[in-house]
Amino acid sequence: MNKFSYIFLFFLVASTLLTLWLNKRQIMHIMHHRNSVPSDFSDKIDLTAHQKAADYTIAKTKIDNLQTLLSAGILIILTLGGLINVILETSQTYLYSDIWAGVSLVLFVFVLSHLIGLPLSVYQTFKVEQYFGFNRTTVTQFIKDQFLQLSLMFVIGIPLLYALLWVMDKMGTYWWLYAWILTISFTFFMTWLVPTVIAPLFNKFTPLEEGELKSKITQLFERCGFNSKGIYIMDGSKRSGHGNAYFTGIGNNKRIVFFDTLIDALSPDEIEAVLAHELGHFKCKHILKQMLTSTLITLIGFAILGVLKQQNWFFEGLGVLQNNNAVALLLFILVMPVFTTFLQPLSSHLQRKFEFEADAFASTMANPEHLIQALVKLYRENASTLTPDPLYSSFHHSHPPAGVRINHLKELAHKAY
Repeated sequence: MNKFSYIFLFFLVASTLLTLWLNKRQIMHIMHHRNSVPSDFSDKIDLTAHQKAADYTIAKTKIDNLQTLLSAGILIILTLGGLINVILETSQTYLYSDIWAGVSLVLFVFVLSHLIGLPLSVYQTFKVEQYFGFNRTTVTQFIKDQFLQLSLMFVIGIPLLYALLWVMDKMGTYWWLYAWILTISFTFFMTWLVPTVIAPLFNKFTPLEEGELKSKITQLFERCGFNSKGIYIMDGSKRSGHGNAYFTGIGNNKRIVFFDTLIDALSPDEIEAVLAHELGHFKCKHILKQMLTSTLITLIGFAILGVLKQQNWFFEGLGVLQNNNAVALLLFILVMPVFTTFLQPLSSHLQRKFEFEADAFASTMANPEHLIQALVKLYRENASTLTPDPLYSSFHHSHPPAGVRINHLKELAHKAY
C-alpha cells in the first residue's frame, strides 16, 4: 500500500457510492410519480402503462445496484486482493513468451469478469424481462449468444492484444503513439466490418421489401442527399419485445437497420420521422464528431498509459508485484473508469445536444408531429419511464427526458406550421 492505493480506494468508494446514491434517487423519484401520468402524456399513455414503466425501470435499477457492487468487489480482488499476481504467475509458468503470457492474463481477466456477471444477466433476461413481457430469448438462444460472444472475444481479442503488447515491447519511447494508431485503425476496420460480418452472426437482416414504407424512405434519402448500402429489417423479436432503429457502418458500408418490432409498432409516416432523426445525426456530422472525440480521448489515454507504465508507484499502489506491459495495459483498462465516473454528465450533455439537433433536422425533413407520435408509442411499448430523476438522468441518459424532448418537438412543430 502506498499513497496511490489510498487515492484509488477513495475514488472507487466515491464512484460506487455516487452510483448507488443516484440509483436511489432514481427509484425514489419514479416511485413518487408512479401514480400520476405526466400531463404532457395523459391523453396518450394510460396509468397502467405508466406504472409498468415505473416498475420496470425500478427493477432494472436494482439490478444495476448489484452490478455496481459486484464490479467494485471484482476490481478490489483483482488488484489489492492479489488475483492478478496469481493469474500472471500461472500464465508465465506455462507460457514462456512474455507477450503470450500477457495476452493470456488480459483475456483470462475479461472472461472471468464476464462469467462472474453471467448470473445477473440470466436473472435480468429470464426473470425481469420475462416478468414484464419483453423477453423472447430461449435458453438455447441465450447459450448460443454467450458462446458467440466468448468466441469473438478470443478470435478478435487475441490478435489485437498480441499486436498491442508487441508494439509496447518493440517500438521504443513513443510506443504509445504507434499503439494509438493500431487501435484507431482496428476500430475503424471493425466499424466497417460489423454490419456485414459480425452482426449477421447474431441476427438475420432482411432487405426492406418494396411498398409504401420503402418509397417514403427512398424519397427521404433523396431529400437528405444520403446514400446507403441498404435498408434492413433485423429480427430483434427473437430476443426481445423492445423496438429500435439504428444507423451503422462507415464509407460504402453504411446501413439503416430497423427492428422488426419497431416496424410492427409504428406507421410508415412515424418510421419515416424516426429515420429522419437518425439521418440528422449523419447530416449534422455527429457521427464524425463522435469518432474524432473518441480518437482524441484514445490518444490521451495511451499518452497517460505511456507515463504510468514507467511509474513503480502505479503498480505497487494497485497491489501488483510485476511491472510489465500486459499488467500496465490491464490495470489502466480496469482502473480508469473509477476516475472518469464524475465526467459522465459532460458526455451526456454533449449527446443530448446532438439529439436536439437531430430532432431539429428531422422536423425539416418530416412532420415533427409524426416523430412525437412515434416517440410516445416507443416510450409506451418499451416501458421507458416518463419521470426519471433529473440528476440521475444527467449522468446516465444520452437522450433528453421524455417530457423535455416532446416539448422541444412541439416547439419545432409550431415553428414548422
